[in-house]
Amino acid sequence: MKYVLLGLVLVLVLAVSGVLVVGCMFSGSVYQGEVTKHFDGKEFVNQEQGGVRGLVAVLKWRMNHKHTTWEDRTGEVPETRNPERVGEGELRVVFVNHATFLLQVDGLNILTDPLRSARSSPVSWIGPQRRISPGLRFEDLPPIDLVLISHNHYDHMDLPTLGRLEEAYSPVFLVPLGNRDFLVGNGLTTVIELDWWDFKVFGEALQVHFVPARHFSGRGLFDRNRTLWGGFVLESKGGPIYYVGDTGWGAHFQQVRDRFGAVRLAIIPIGAFRPEWFMGPMHISPKDAVRAHQLLEAQFSVPMHYGTFKLADDEQDEPLEELARALREGAIPESSFGVMEPGTPGHF
Repeated sequence: MKYVLLGLVLVLVLAVSGVLVVGCMFSGSVYQGEVTKHFDGKEFVNQEQGGVRGLVAVLKWRMNHKHTTWEDRTGEVPETRNPERVGEGELRVVFVNHATFLLQVDGLNILTDPLRSARSSPVSWIGPQRRISPGLRFEDLPPIDLVLISHNHYDHMDLPTLGRLEEAYSPVFLVPLGNRDFLVGNGLTTVIELDWWDFKVFGEALQVHFVPARHFSGRGLFDRNRTLWGGFVLESKGGPIYYVGDTGWGAHFQQVRDRFGAVRLAIIPIGAFRPEWFMGPMHISPKDAVRAHQLLEAQFSVPMHYGTFKLADDEQDEPLEELARALREGAIPESSFGVMEPGTPGHF
C-alpha cells in the first residue's frame, strides 16, 4: 500500500512541477496582510470559485494525459533595430515569445513577464523546454523603464532574466502583492507591489493599473496562492492597453471594459487550454479569447502564451488553429485579432 501512495505522490509532484507550477520543492515568498474580499488572511482567492484543480482532478488528468510531440523550432535570432523611444500617443509592440512583449508607448519602454531561459523551471536540467527562440535579442532591447510581472509561476517570473534586466537597465518592477521581498532578496532594486485595482503613474501621464484575473500562484508545493496574480491595464494617451496575463474566464473581463472603456489593444492568452475540463478555470481557450476580444470591444487584439513551452495537452500549433477557426465562426477579420510573428513590430 505504501508504494501505491508513494506513486500517487510522485504523480502529483510531476503534475505540479511540470505544468501547474513548474516548481519541485522550490518556493517564493508569502504575503501577510489584512483580510480582504480576495485575501482570507492566509491565501488569495479568485472572484469566482476555482482557479486550480484539486488532488483528485490532478491525478485524473495525469493518468489520462494526452501525449503530444513538439518539435524544436529554435534558431538564430537576427539583429533588429528598435527605436530608443516612441512619441506621445504612439504604440509600438514587439512579440518576443510566450507572454513577453516589448511595449513602447508614450515615451516609455515596458516588458511584460520577461522570459529568456531555456526552460520554464527553477533548474536548467528539467522542466518544460523552450521550443522557439525569443524573437528579440537581449542586446537589441531599448532602455527598459518598466517590467510588469503578472504572477510568480516560472514561465512568467524568470529570475535569471529579471536579474539581467536589473543589471542592464535598473527598471521599475511592478508585481502582485507578496512578491516584493522575494525579488529584492534576489537582487532587484526597485520593486513595487500592487493589489487589484491599484495603479501607479509613470512618465507624464501613463497610468498602469493592476487588475484581477482568474488564476493561482505558487513556485513550489507549499506556497500555493500565498501571493497574488492578475493582469495590467495601461491607460495611455491613445487609449487603454490590456495585458490579460494568465486567466480563466471570469467577471474581470467585463469589469475592465466597464472601468476603462473600449480597449485600444488587448494581449490575450490562447494556449495551455487542453484538456478544457481541467484547464478551463485557469486558462481560457482560443474561443474564449475571441469572446474576450468582442466583450472588450478591442480595436486590436493579439494572442500570447502558445507554442513556446509545452505546458498542457495542446498540440504545438493547436491554439493558433483553434483561434483561426473561432475568428472565422465569429466573422472577425484577422486584421483586428492578428497573430504577431516574434520579433516583428506592430503599430497600433
